[in-house]
This record gives sequence, C-alpha cells and structure tokens, in this order.
Amino acid sequence: MTDVLLHELAHARPGDKGDTSILSVFPLDDADYEWLCEVLTVERVVEHLGEHLRGHVTRYEVPLVQGVQLVCQHALDGGVTTSLAVDTHGKALSSRLLAMRVPAPAR
Repeated sequence: MTDVLLHELAHARPGDKGDTSILSVFPLDDADYEWLCEVLTVERVVEHLGEHLRGHVTRYEVPLVQGVQLVCQHALDGGVTTSLAVDTHGKALSSRLLAMRVPAPAR
C-alpha cells in the first residue's frame, strides 16, 4: 500500500477557543470519508503532532458533513490573548496535520 500526504486527499479548517485548537478535516472526495475515518485516529494525530500538543485530543466523526473533527486541548500555548507564540490561532497546526503521511485509500 502506498502512503500519501493527507493534504493530497483532504483539506482542513482550524478553529480555536482559548487554549483549545479545533481541527476539522474533510476529504476532497466524499467517497473517501470512510477512509478518512479509518486513517485519522487520535493515536496517529498525537504521534504526528506530539510536540505541539500538551493535552488530550478528542475525535468526532461528523458524517452529515463528511468530516472528522479533532479537539486538541492545551495546544495553543495559552491561547490568543495570553501567548507569545507565533501562531496562537492554530492555523499552522492544521497545516502540520495535513503534512501527515497516511496509507492511500484502496480504489
């Protein structure tokens, strides 16, 4: 099985609330939704983003919009109003996530 970069088959929308980053990931093709649910596990995300995560990651499948949402607590170095970090909104975190290598879907 060939590996691909997640951004080749999906896109992401970041959000934030305080020190929590919310990463919503959607397949470019709705037919890949089940594949996305299989490959985008909490364990893989924590392994890939580990150095940027300081808290618990919760994963939700959102079939109505064909997406997977990851709620990453303590991921923004305190949040927008309290951090001296360069990216306190977490936009770079979604880009880092999309750089994750994943097994390509079987087609």
